[in-house]
Amino acid sequence: MLDRGTEAIAHVRQTSDGWQTHSLDGHLRAVAMLADAFACGFGASDWARLAGLWHDLGKYAPDFQHYIRDASGYEREQAHVEEGRGVDGKPRQRVDHSAAGAIHAVDRLGTAGIVIANLIAAHHAGLYDATDLERRLQSRDRLDLALSATLPSGVLDSGNAPALAVPGGASAPGAYALWLRMLFSCLVDADFLDTERFMDEGTKAGHRAGFPAFPTLKVALDRHLTVVAQQSKPTAVNRLRAQVLQDCRRAAAERAGLFSLTVPTGGGKTLSSLAFAFDHAAVHAKRRVIYVIPYTSIIEQAAKVFRDVLGDAVVEHHSNADAAGDGETSKSRLASENWDAPVIVTTNVQFFESLFAARTSSCRKLHNIVDSVVVLDEAQLLPPAFLQPILDVLNLLARHYGVTVLLCTATQPALGTKRYFDGRGLRGLDDVREIMPDSAALYAALKRVEVALPEDFHARRSWVDVAQEMVGHDDVLAIVNRRTDARELHSKLPEGTLHLSGLMCAAHRTKVIDTIKQRLESRHRGEDKEPLRVVSTQLVEAGVDIDFPVVYRALAGLDSIAQAAGRCNREGRLCDASGQARLGKVVVFVPETAAPPGLLRQGEQATISLLTGYVGDPLDHQLFEDYFTQLYRGCDLDEKKIGDELDPHKFRPGTLNLRSAADKFRLIDNEESGYRSVYVPYRRDAADEEFAIAVGTLRKDGVQRWLLRKLQRYSVNLPGRQFDLLLRRGDLDEVIPGIFALKTDAQYDECLGLLLNEPLSPSQLCA
Repeated sequence: MLDRGTEAIAHVRQTSDGWQTHSLDGHLRAVAMLADAFACGFGASDWARLAGLWHDLGKYAPDFQHYIRDASGYEREQAHVEEGRGVDGKPRQRVDHSAAGAIHAVDRLGTAGIVIANLIAAHHAGLYDATDLERRLQSRDRLDLALSATLPSGVLDSGNAPALAVPGGASAPGAYALWLRMLFSCLVDADFLDTERFMDEGTKAGHRAGFPAFPTLKVALDRHLTVVAQQSKPTAVNRLRAQVLQDCRRAAAERAGLFSLTVPTGGGKTLSSLAFAFDHAAVHAKRRVIYVIPYTSIIEQAAKVFRDVLGDAVVEHHSNADAAGDGETSKSRLASENWDAPVIVTTNVQFFESLFAARTSSCRKLHNIVDSVVVLDEAQLLPPAFLQPILDVLNLLARHYGVTVLLCTATQPALGTKRYFDGRGLRGLDDVREIMPDSAALYAALKRVEVALPEDFHARRSWVDVAQEMVGHDDVLAIVNRRTDARELHSKLPEGTLHLSGLMCAAHRTKVIDTIKQRLESRHRGEDKEPLRVVSTQLVEAGVDIDFPVVYRALAGLDSIAQAAGRCNREGRLCDASGQARLGKVVVFVPETAAPPGLLRQGEQATISLLTGYVGDPLDHQLFEDYFTQLYRGCDLDEKKIGDELDPHKFRPGTLNLRSAADKFRLIDNEESGYRSVYVPYRRDAADEEFAIAVGTLRKDGVQRWLLRKLQRYSVNLPGRQFDLLLRRGDLDEVIPGIFALKTDAQYDECLGLLLNEPLSPSQLCA
């Protein structure tokens, strides 16, 4: 039977021997101890300890104690049972247990207590806006009820209020908000872990342990790099890659902070940056390496490279991570919740949205970013609309939270502080150390292409004209700006031309990219005699290692042109009839249709302005500073006004609009832009039934996290108008409420992907 003694309980669970109770006093002290340890890395242990000690103070209230005992029939995995029906069959109402501790913090500590009130009031619901927090602090009856019980000694004692020492200063842009989120992370992770330890009898806690230590992983990486060096052919490109690796390892011994690695595409940035991260972590006792990649379409490739070297110490955390796949285990699934693993591979979306999040599940990992090495791959793809809050938080992490940041790209963006004549500007990263000692010499040595620019940047070429020119090449890649452009150009090319765009699901794109790589190798060996022509949107421009002798690029931002050039003569294998090395060819053309409004058009205009009349090499790396300066100057670098929501001067001391800031900080906001996901019945081969099985399981068992992640590889994002058209025509099946799939494969083409009978709007997504 359930213990109905006088000791207050925090949780209950059912075992084969009956019901077990979790002491509330023990839970509060354990959470306080864990949170204290988590916050030690940024000097806020006292704040975190008090938040942990008081976070469930409201559970001492007699009505909550009656409620949790009455709730004892819930599933054992339920950590905080707060709704449903009691064992007597009557509806059971939620009992608030978080307001009491928040109010107590303000009573005991005054204005300083607002810091802790933010954390405690939000530890289930997520961080609040200022006015909502004020309302939560009006529930004084919840504190009175808690205090009416007999509390163990020491629970209410606090001593003096901790010193309010916000890293970077409370008035620095974003500093107070980041500090609060870090504290919140310490509290909620400690609460989750202690609750989990009780509810699962230590089973999950056992799975969380056992990752290899950094020294062991470093030995494995060093061994792999040695093998790669021994097996590499003695080409000029490989010699330069070896030099890049050597320079990265040399720089790893420098003091922690901000670094840049500027290396042309194909220069071996991925493994060299990982080597820097591991060597730097060893020298400076960093706790983990976090590798941040812009697109889910390329993250799996990088994660596989890392996992082949480091094994299950590598944890992927992104929307496409397949819970049932070979790369994920129960240990890595648990580690993805709070990033407690040696190597995390994640996306810009996961990393930056977490740093501005309000939800408990998103914030939980933040304290594990402290004292880490963060590699930002393809740093030029940091979104201009959010650039100012992103740079503010990177500065804070590097200066005050022990984080070393490496900006890794072939086209380094202009992220230093700028002041414009009109009073606007950019608070930038001003102590960034470039790893490569002579980038200009490296770019000259790794020059593998020549770029042909249009004679007139305003004279558009028809798709027919471009197609006719492409047919003159047996191996050619064309990269365009929009999905509709890809289909238009593809339709003008001979049968057998391959196609890549965002109207193909990820599983389909992966298969086509694999086919392209295999055929390129076969053609290089002289085994494949058929022409290989490919039309793609810009999804191939980052992290897709393909190597064509000729690349056509529709006019775009200079960074996109450089990335397209990285798919041309990538390995430097081209030679003439006499065996002498020759350059690949990149043809920039002005397409039949203009780039859609927004960032793509702004990039195009910045390129035209920069290159009109220019007679040098368009890929001269020194041009990119001017290009990005011009691009950023034309953008609102805090378009959603995140800074206003996080300005501590606008609210009662200690409060911010944390939830509003989180709602606005969406790097990919399908809801705001009207996009909807549709699952498509793509089959990789005749025997492939994975999609059908997954949809059938979803229909039968309902929403499950692992299942939705599996199905993510079969999704296509559509503008709302196109989604509604398919829905009206009866082409969509609502598998479960709010989740849609194509009814048949008749509208999914094995070459083009999702077929639409009506042209897509000019403002559609372009990848």
